Amino acid sequence: MRPGTERRKWRAPTEPDGVTVLVRGAKVAAMPQPPALTAEQRQAALDKAAKVRRERAEVKEKLKMGSLSLADLLARADSDETVGKMKVLSVLESLPGLGKVKARRLMETVGISETRRLQGLGTNQRDALLTHTAKS
Repeated sequence: MRPGTERRKWRAPTEPDGVTVLVRGAKVAAMPQPPALTAEQRQAALDKAAKVRRERAEVKEKLKMGSLSLADLLARADSDETVGKMKVLSVLESLPGLGKVKARRLMETVGISETRRLQGLGTNQRDALLTHTAKS
């Protein structure tokens, strides 16, 4: 790059109060910061997150070992929030015989987004998943 031609990052000007900024000529209020958590609230959130991760890992392990079927898991997704918030892709990858590539291909075939979670599946999508995984 020639001297004097370097690009500079553009920064929105702030008003003296630091709250209002100009965005493309219009004044827009900045987002307020969320309240800071106390040490107890933070620890409780960390403990809850660890518990949920353990539960999801146990479910995936049961799927992998064959002690839990996909049909049972889909039925449980409606009542159990932890299971319902699992991503469909990670569940399919945990099934025996389905790896990352086959799981993505199956989701594309059925018409399910890679970011979809179990509780967000429709009846037709669930039926299609069960049908396709039964063939494998």
